[in-house]
This record gives sequence, C-alpha cells and structure tokens, in this order.
Amino acid sequence: MAYVATRGGERAIAQSERLFREAMGQIDMTRVAELKAALPYLVDRVMGEASLYDEDLAALALAQTGGELYEAVLVLRAWRTTQPRLGVGAVVEQGTLFTHRRISAAFKDIPGGQVLGPTLDYSHRVLETDVLAGKPFAPPLVDPATAPAPAYQPSVSAWQAANDLVDLPLSDKVAGEAIADVTREPLLFPSKRAHTLQSLARAETGSVLALGYAAMRGYGQAHPTVNELRLAEAEVMVKHPNGTAFSAGRVKVSQAEVVSKQGEKLGLGFAATFGWNEVKCISAATLDLNAKGAPKGSATEEEFFLYHTEGVEASGFCIHFKLPHYVTFQSSLDAMRDAKAKQVKEPAE
Repeated sequence: MAYVATRGGERAIAQSERLFREAMGQIDMTRVAELKAALPYLVDRVMGEASLYDEDLAALALAQTGGELYEAVLVLRAWRTTQPRLGVGAVVEQGTLFTHRRISAAFKDIPGGQVLGPTLDYSHRVLETDVLAGKPFAPPLVDPATAPAPAYQPSVSAWQAANDLVDLPLSDKVAGEAIADVTREPLLFPSKRAHTLQSLARAETGSVLALGYAAMRGYGQAHPTVNELRLAEAEVMVKHPNGTAFSAGRVKVSQAEVVSKQGEKLGLGFAATFGWNEVKCISAATLDLNAKGAPKGSATEEEFFLYHTEGVEASGFCIHFKLPHYVTFQSSLDAMRDAKAKQVKEPAE
C-alpha cells in the first residue's frame, strides 16, 4: 500500500511540473533573443545575482522559469557549479572602465565631468498605452554629442584619498588565485573583505534595497551621499598559457561609492556587480558604509545583512515550508489535545 502511495505521489509531481512547462510553451533561441533585447536590465539582474556573466544563459533561465527571479537565479547558479574554472582575470581598476554613465551627488563638478548616460531619472513616468491599441512606440533618436565625454574616467575616491579626505576600507591584500571566493569557502565573521563585496554583488536586489533603505531612513549610523555612481564595461584581461596577456572581451558592470562624515574624514562604502543595476549598488554601498560599528542584531550589522540578502538561500528556506510537515504538525496537535484533556479532567477530580 505504501508503495502504491509513493508511485501515485511521483506521478502527481511529474504532472505538476508538466503543467508548469505547458504554460511556458516551447522555448527556443528566438524567445531567448527577444528577452535579451526587451528586458536587458532584468537579464543583468539575474547575471549579477547568479554571479555568472552570460546574457544568453540568463535570458534562457528567465524563459525556462517564466520570469520567476529566484528560480532563474537558482537554475543559473546550479549550471555555474558544473563548469570548470579556466583562470583568473586581472584586477580591474576604476580608471580602466569604459564608462557609459558616471555621476556624483557629492560634487557639482568632478574630474571628467558628470556623464548622465542612459537613465530614466529625469523622465515622466507615463505608460505608453497607445501600444495596446496597435500603435508602436518609437523612441526619439539620440542627438550626436558635439564633444563626447572621455571613455575612461578617474576615481573620485582616489582623488579624495590623495587629498587625505577619506578613509579607504582595508583590503585583504591578496590577488589572483589567493582571493577568497565565497562560492568555495564558508562565510565567516568578521567577514573577509572579498567575501563581503562578493556577497553584496550576488545579493538579492530587493532585499538589499529594503535594508539599505532602512539605513537611509535613520536605522543606520551613517547617512549616505553618492560619491560616484558608474555604469561601465570592464575589460576582462587574462593570460594565455604561453604567458601572453589578452582581452577576452568586456562585461557590463555597475559600481557605487557612498560617503559620510565620520570623525575628521569621510567614511566610504563601496559595491559593484555584474550588469547595470544602480539601485542595488547604492543600497549595497550604504550597507557597507554602515557596517563598521553597527550594533549587534541591527539591520546594518554585517552578519545580519550578508545572511539575509542571500536570495537563493532565503527563498529556498521560505519555499521549504510548502513541503510536508505532517509529523511535526500532528505532534503539536497531539500536545494541544493532551493539554486540553488534562484541563477537563482536573476539575472533575
């Protein structure tokens, strides 16, 4: 009888997955290409949270999971673990980033100037409902720049450090294969600097925003000012086995620096991630800024925010509550019944 029940359960599980797949329909390269073209920022978010830069695979994960972000990130991370590590790229410095957008809220003028780049920051949030009536929305063409901004821009924090205005966070002072890898080593506290930045780079955007927003509203120790926000492309420099260094291409990256007065100098928070995701980087840099000296158990304590912004683990823990808990729940009910039975029996005695 138990064997029949098990087989029945397996069939039901298989059919439930088929129902989901049927709703998604056939997935082909056309759909993957459409997702890449129509939802580039969503693809960027999945790449960042999965810590794997591949637009085709990220778009495929979204198509395969129907746009369920936690599932898409989980699928992409799982695929990532099956791939060999071929090498380690060279360190990327801010000044070597091919910059598309770079702004500062701390200074009106910065070396290289403010570069607005692609953004909706200054637009009216109007829904183009004419599209639903069959009228395509064609965006206006971009006017060619009379004097294009330099593609490579200096670091604002480096200029501040040179003028003894900011305390730069201490690095782990390691490079190459010696850099701590949070995907291969456990996250321990106090966290290594590399683990902190990697965890924030992989963190779930909504969770980082929620905790960063809490810090910004006064539940943290430091109120952030955006020192520099940058959307750019980073050159991936690797070494050939014969020792020759070459570029394997560029990847889109976002980075943010936030500062706040701490004593006689500015404190600095930093975050960076794959793809273009400004809100995540600003929020993550705010948490990094607030981590130093944060009270135990607060939203800005490093152990708290690094654990609770890990989207795959958090969603997995939440979703596991859907699985059978019959034994433990029935045990609780039995205990309640026993307690009620004793209450009824005691007055009678």
